[in-house]
Amino acid sequence: MKPIWIVDDDQSIRWVLEKALARENFTTRSFSGVRDALAALETESPQVLVSDIRMPGGSGLELLQTVRDRLPGLPVIIMTAFSDLDSAVAAFQGGAFEYLAKPFDVDKAVELIRRAVDESMRGEAAYDERVTETPEMLGQAPAMQDMFRAIGRLSHSAATVLITGESGTGKELVARALHRHSPRANGPFIALNTAAIPKDLLESELFGHERGAFTGAQAMRQGRFEQAENGTLFLDEIGDMPFDLQTRLLRVLSDGQFYRVGGHNPLKANVRVIAATHQNLESRVRQGLFREDLYHRLNVIRLRLPALRERSEDIPLLTRHFLQKSARDLGVEPKRVSDDALAYLASLPFPGNVRQLENLCNWLTVMAPAQVIERKDLPPDLTARHEHAPEAIAVSTDGAVAVNGSSTVGATPTAAAPAGVPVSVWESGLRTEVARLLRENSADVMDELARRFEAAVIREALDFTRGRKVEAAERLGIGRNTITRKIQELHLDA
Repeated sequence: MKPIWIVDDDQSIRWVLEKALARENFTTRSFSGVRDALAALETESPQVLVSDIRMPGGSGLELLQTVRDRLPGLPVIIMTAFSDLDSAVAAFQGGAFEYLAKPFDVDKAVELIRRAVDESMRGEAAYDERVTETPEMLGQAPAMQDMFRAIGRLSHSAATVLITGESGTGKELVARALHRHSPRANGPFIALNTAAIPKDLLESELFGHERGAFTGAQAMRQGRFEQAENGTLFLDEIGDMPFDLQTRLLRVLSDGQFYRVGGHNPLKANVRVIAATHQNLESRVRQGLFREDLYHRLNVIRLRLPALRERSEDIPLLTRHFLQKSARDLGVEPKRVSDDALAYLASLPFPGNVRQLENLCNWLTVMAPAQVIERKDLPPDLTARHEHAPEAIAVSTDGAVAVNGSSTVGATPTAAAPAGVPVSVWESGLRTEVARLLRENSADVMDELARRFEAAVIREALDFTRGRKVEAAERLGIGRNTITRKIQELHLDA
């Protein structure tokens, strides 16, 4: 292993670090100034560089910049007796592995250097995680491999496709991949979230309008169908489209023609339609909220995107990818995640799916204190919510619903907890538990379930607010006297 370089004009600092590192069997090399260290860099390199900021004859930040240019993977620890915000910000902006304020605890300094050495060794032994081209989609799980194969089989097709899956799973990514690998790849890809457009404007947004068609229509405007000519129109959240507009969409899909709002001349639509929804369209059809004939017209080929919790083996791969992507966007050195932190992330349910994981990686790129992200560096609410789960309904991967320790089989296997998943999932589990209690002739079923529900909600709120009752009450929308009384009644004081 290469030596650890110590650059500091203070001889006592160099001596203390040399002796402490020698006890840990690390070899060291010391420099009293930046110039000597730069000269040595011409012919050799360290395993880790530890440098002061302010020294006669050169700045540690200048040395940091030179090292980042020549040896971008080398961990650099910046020391300074001037523990001010500007120094810390400058160090991290320059790509420092960590910032160490003087006076420092020697044992903690050695531990920090050991972490930097581990990072350096991992960087040398591991594959290069940098990618020159961002992949369209990532996934090693069988469900994602099936998705990739389906996209490949559809590469020569222009058939209508319906993509289903929970919010945040990446349905638009699949739609773009289908377009990019289709015969219409040279045409436009137009995306429209039908749930984000007010009902009164959605018809004009889809089909365009003629001048004077309604108040404010000062000029003719093309709709999304015209904009997507010879290409692909992606209609996201199709399950939320108003019922009357569903009729117009069905006519376009059936006849290949449409009219602008206020228009009298039919226009041909040479467009491939890909639709997506997080809704259960079969259920919407039964409820009379979605046209059955439109459902069958859209459901020519159906692709289901799995939730992230169903492919937890992909979480480490996706985490590394998003950290790389975030670092490129911000122009900083990409961070790594320790094996322990990766294992912990893979155990989380991620109700927000891939989108939630990507947002987390963006947060870690900015806020994690070191280049190697440990479990303790994760957001507190993420660790607290998982480690202090309330007594509630949980659904395992084999479809067994557990309520306060009891389990039954037959629930939907696509959920991990009531929070953040479709209401029907935890309601299904609740109904299963009600049926069990009724079969056992339990007394006061309503009161028993109500107590357990209140206990789970209040306990989770208190965990979330670290036991602050007033804040928990505000979060739940109840009075502070109410939550105090409920805590006593439900014996939650302990």
